[in-house]
Amino acid sequence: MSAPLKRRFREQIAVMFGREPVKPLEISSGAQKIHVFKKGNKDFIAEKLHARAHANPSHRWRNRRWITLILTNLLFVVSFHFDVQILEGALTASRFIGFHLIDLNSALQVMLAHKHIIVNLLIGTGTVLFLWILLGGRTFCSWVCPYHLLAEWAEKLHLWLVQKKLVTDQTIDRRLRSVFWIIFALLAVVTGYTVFEAISPVGIVSRALIYGPGLALLWVLALLVFEVFFSKRAWCRYACPIGLTYGVVGIISPLRIKYKLEGCFHEGDCRKVCLVPHVLDTVIKGRAVDTEVPIGPDCTRCGLCVDACPTGSLSFEVKGLSKLM
Repeated sequence: MSAPLKRRFREQIAVMFGREPVKPLEISSGAQKIHVFKKGNKDFIAEKLHARAHANPSHRWRNRRWITLILTNLLFVVSFHFDVQILEGALTASRFIGFHLIDLNSALQVMLAHKHIIVNLLIGTGTVLFLWILLGGRTFCSWVCPYHLLAEWAEKLHLWLVQKKLVTDQTIDRRLRSVFWIIFALLAVVTGYTVFEAISPVGIVSRALIYGPGLALLWVLALLVFEVFFSKRAWCRYACPIGLTYGVVGIISPLRIKYKLEGCFHEGDCRKVCLVPHVLDTVIKGRAVDTEVPIGPDCTRCGLCVDACPTGSLSFEVKGLSKLM
């Protein structure tokens, strides 16, 4: 890995914890040549306009993701109601064909509340940890989490209201998510109770789908109303400690989205659809530190940017292997 990419990697981790992206201090010679070529080049501008006019974004990855998310959560429902014992429990703690699966953040909360390491929880988290190391931690958010899908649909309504100038989108300091992570951890230690699990919309929605709705869904509804009328995807971006926990896991994941500078026309369509647009600051003209830059660990691997890119400059790749189709 080149020196600029190493610095970029450290910057991506800082961004995951809430720091705003900054302009790079060092850019590789290869990337500099491409940046200079693009600056004021009439042929490049003509190609950009052509690509813009003929852009035909697909929904391939979005559709795959929605199908995977819905089927995963339906499998919980079917297993419970028909007692087929395939995927038992809920997203916070479950068992898949005999293998115990425990959400990493939930296990951490429980051990902090009990103030000691629980061996059975470690066994259950081992399988989950291995899975999300392979797939990228925040893949859980966009490919499995049921609240994420509700928030994604709520975002569409929010954007429509913004377009009609009925509401404005309010941004919040992203460092707040790290603060909430610490607060919920301290609450578990001090109270001996997993406070976060009681209000987590992920667990609430998962349990409601499987066992039936309860009053806790009013809290989920309140969050969605807040996101529709005030700040899109506020819970996922600014509050949810699960996303931060899985983001840390995703630091070493081999599966990532890679950005290729040469073919990019810097249209910005990818950042418009991105669920966490701060991870795509490298696509801004003049920001890429190398000719190829992996997107950081806070990326949810949702694939919306891959679908939106008119030139294929963003793609899913496994580190060391060719890109995924």
